[in-house]
Amino acid sequence: MAKPLDYHTIRAIFDRFHAADPEPKGELEHVNAYTLLVAVALSAQATDVGVNKATRALFQIADAPEKMLDLGEERLIEHIKTIGLYRNKAKNVMKLSRILVEEYGGIVPNSRAALESLPGVGRKTANVVLNMWWRFPAQAVDTHIFRVGNRTRIAPGKDVVAVERAIEDNVPVDYQLHAHHWMILHGRYHCKARKPMCPTCIIHDLCPYEDKTE
Repeated sequence: MAKPLDYHTIRAIFDRFHAADPEPKGELEHVNAYTLLVAVALSAQATDVGVNKATRALFQIADAPEKMLDLGEERLIEHIKTIGLYRNKAKNVMKLSRILVEEYGGIVPNSRAALESLPGVGRKTANVVLNMWWRFPAQAVDTHIFRVGNRTRIAPGKDVVAVERAIEDNVPVDYQLHAHHWMILHGRYHCKARKPMCPTCIIHDLCPYEDKTE
């Protein structure tokens, strides 16, 4: 496994990310912690754009677990059937909504362990909710961040947990809150999987990626 970049280079990279976009935002639309949780759970193996299209009307009528239970699974399916794995996701949304009502008084808990205990909620989903809603410096590692972390050597790791730990270890504390948003947006729009846009990349001169496109 490649060694991470030195502290000064990593800080310089995040200085540039910050200068370009001081307050990066997640792209999933939501109105509260519950709708954020549902949106992130629905986004597995789906695009944020696709999830947003499906949830705009849904969240107008079901923005709380009690309302989702009143809506029912079949009507939920009608809203999200354009999203991949929609039947299984609908079952999980209904199950987690019932648990939230019965065990948490309808409130989304803000501990990683409690969130991960909910059906359809893994570590990445829990970290997104903790970061975006409670502004906790949790690092939600997806395929974009895994790629960027390894290519740039900001956070090299053999799996997503290793990359998550490496971000926590290597990124300066004052940049931890937004680190995963900067990295995901960089991976989504610039450091693409098949053809990274290296010539126009703002960290081109700081990145050690050997297969740069010139």
